[in-house]
Amino acid sequence: MLTYELKKSLYINLTNKCTNKCSFCIRDTSQGIGDSILWLEKEPDTQEVIQAIGNPQRYREVVFCGFGEPLMRLEEVLEISRHLKANYNTRIRLNTNGQANLVYGSNIVPLLEELIDVVSVSLNAKNAEQYQELCSPEFGEESYYAVLDFIKECRKYIPEVIVSVVDIIPPDDIKQCSSIAEELGVQFRVRKLSK
Repeated sequence: MLTYELKKSLYINLTNKCTNKCSFCIRDTSQGIGDSILWLEKEPDTQEVIQAIGNPQRYREVVFCGFGEPLMRLEEVLEISRHLKANYNTRIRLNTNGQANLVYGSNIVPLLEELIDVVSVSLNAKNAEQYQELCSPEFGEESYYAVLDFIKECRKYIPEVIVSVVDIIPPDDIKQCSSIAEELGVQFRVRKLSK
């Protein structure tokens, strides 16, 4: 499924690929969310996604967030966002693990300027060691510091920046992550995963 609806938002599912293998990820236990099967047999091209979106004006926002890390398909994110901004002036949110600069070997955040209105970056840990344990990042311990740098870069180019954590981490860790978000000058949100 290329798109799915949740709470008046339209979500775009671009890829199964991700640089993390998080211990809490639903990919290990499910094919999707509710009735929406999100595992992709093949990655869609830009036109397929644009067609699946149609007219997004009935939604509060369009969100890049699927079964994988959206920025693994940076060019498609940029092309689809340009289309949505040019034709509908859509509010666009990007949910990301914040490792795109490691993936591409350069700072990609300036490319998102004027296209992405909100970026939500999954931090999930108070330090590199715990991030490694919880998220098993492909890039190792360096990933955590890259995520923090990505958040700092986003503040320069994106109007609204949110740091998120999952509610399965200990309350003291949530508190420390909230303090990190405050130090970085961004919003903080706890994502509900616990049953």
